[in-house]
Amino acid sequence: MKRIEPVQPGTRPELAQQEAKILAERGRVSELYQVLLNSPPICHGWEQMLSAVRNYSSLSADVRELVILRVAVLNHAPYEFDAHVPHALKAGVSDQTIDALKTLEYHADHSGFQSISHLLSPVQQIALKLTDTMTKEIVVPDALFAQVMEHFNPQGRVDLVATIGAYNMVSRFLQALHVGH
Repeated sequence: MKRIEPVQPGTRPELAQQEAKILAERGRVSELYQVLLNSPPICHGWEQMLSAVRNYSSLSADVRELVILRVAVLNHAPYEFDAHVPHALKAGVSDQTIDALKTLEYHADHSGFQSISHLLSPVQQIALKLTDTMTKEIVVPDALFAQVMEHFNPQGRVDLVATIGAYNMVSRFLQALHVGH
């Protein structure tokens, strides 16, 4: 059941400029953005933040896309997962790694990552451990953040945490409003 009707591009003249900006930044006005257009101010802020996270972050594309895919898995957001598989593949993430993210069980001690450690660099492993912790536990233990600090400079830490937080917002928005269902 649709919980909110998407705004079809071109049907509301007052949104033309906003739709053009989304189109320029993303190449299309996806169903997510069609739903967001129901609230032009939220859509505007969302587009600015998510564009910064996706397109202007210091994170490597592979780390960024692994984090996004993992958040989608943990939050049961297949629309977001499917939307980012092509980006992950383009960033050099293997099909095997993508498939492993779908079936990897969450464990607070991160023991599940041992099964796929051969597929991931140390930086990718730490990013995914932080992703799981921020998404499921919320509070990040000092010991884990010390590992993050070994691999990411201050900007990288902000970019990583912002990416995880932003895509938790995205997946929860998609789920609550049944976008892509």
